[in-house]
Amino acid sequence: MTTTRQTGGGWVIAISFLLAFLISEIPLPSGLDRFRPDWVAMALIYWCMALPHRVGIGVGWGVGLLLDVGRGGLLGQHALALAVVAYLTSQAYRRIRAAPLWQQAFSVLILLAIERILIFWISGVIGYPPQDWWYLAPAIGGMVLWPLLFIVLRDVRRYFQVG
Repeated sequence: MTTTRQTGGGWVIAISFLLAFLISEIPLPSGLDRFRPDWVAMALIYWCMALPHRVGIGVGWGVGLLLDVGRGGLLGQHALALAVVAYLTSQAYRRIRAAPLWQQAFSVLILLAIERILIFWISGVIGYPPQDWWYLAPAIGGMVLWPLLFIVLRDVRRYFQVG
């Protein structure tokens, strides 16, 4: 008995990253802006967990380079941070995926905090350190919104049979 595996749907993954880029640019009130999660990193975490054989370090690096170009930052800053996040997610995806959503949210908090710390470190090395510890607040916003993002992307993946 042979099983067939759906391998299409690369366009669904690409569109999810495009939407993550766009959502990241929506203006928010100043109080909420501090907690704006890194939607691109969260989408990367989801796809690394759901399809580790298709989305990994290379995709993280490429998406990070696009972020660097789009935001006008130091070329490679986000690429390095997202590649590390993709690596860590791909190493722990079985444990994270098996956990309930509220526990997954804590794993996402740690991964997003690592990403923010790497960017914090690189910014400090080049002479532009952030001014306060609110710099880590987007990781908290990502933790809070993770269950919603997970459910939406899971349903999209199932609907379009991305595998």
